[in-house]
Amino acid sequence: MTLPQRVSIVEVGPRDGLQNEAGTIPLEVKLQLLDDLANAGLEVLEAGSFVNPKWVPQMADSEAVFQQMQRHGNVRYTALTPNLQGFERALAAGADEVAVFAAASETFSRKNINCDIGDSLKRFESVMAAASASNIPVRGYVSCVLGCPYEGYINPAAVAGVSAALLDMGCYEVSLGDTIGTGSAGSMASLLDVLLACFRPEQLAVHCHDTYGQALANILVALQHGIATVDASVAGLGGCPYARGASGNVATEDVVYMLNGLGIATGVDLDNLVAAGNAISTALGRTTQSRVARALTNPQ
Repeated sequence: MTLPQRVSIVEVGPRDGLQNEAGTIPLEVKLQLLDDLANAGLEVLEAGSFVNPKWVPQMADSEAVFQQMQRHGNVRYTALTPNLQGFERALAAGADEVAVFAAASETFSRKNINCDIGDSLKRFESVMAAASASNIPVRGYVSCVLGCPYEGYINPAAVAGVSAALLDMGCYEVSLGDTIGTGSAGSMASLLDVLLACFRPEQLAVHCHDTYGQALANILVALQHGIATVDASVAGLGGCPYARGASGNVATEDVVYMLNGLGIATGVDLDNLVAAGNAISTALGRTTQSRVARALTNPQ
């Protein structure tokens, strides 16, 4: 299959990347990160999460983030909203788009959000209705599409079922999350062969974790299947809570480098992106997890 000519990158670092940080991150650091990412050319920024601060304290200042950030006219600022209350908060704060999330694993769903898959989807009905009334696009996430920390193998048919439910209720796109990073090029191809018999490539995105070093290979397989939206996190922010010490999100810098090498347009300036990743890594007191950023920052 012909590769896409252009890929849209959904930058999840400001939300998915930062939400598990233990220490409080100053508001001004988050605002600077968003500004740096926009200046690098990223046009979709997941800026916050309107969940109960009790469960995700790092996202407790999402209202302030949305209200105080410097908006760039070409950038879509999105937020995670688990329920109607979260959606109403996101709407009041000025989110351009929201996302809801479900899992392809019953056990993961119960342990992560305390309900089964069916009930989790029912919770989103009120969110979808409110979003439609407010003309706010909704994106869907499906977790554990290539493996679950509790159940192991996940049948692609289960992923297809949850994806279909999200699309049927009004999500314009479903992001397929390899939550624990156990997927491989082979399992990604098998999954997409099943899904693309049911859905169009433009209805799907991929969200690959790099726990086992397979994220770029898995993304390449998705590109070969015609998928042209990829989630990534600057500097590889965000760990995998199910694999101690392992990396989580694939680094946006590494994805952009690969896409540049394939001649696929992204609109992202790699040098500015590396600078943004290095800046947030310094602010967090760590080294960037992007191999491309390390190579370009410390050339041999």
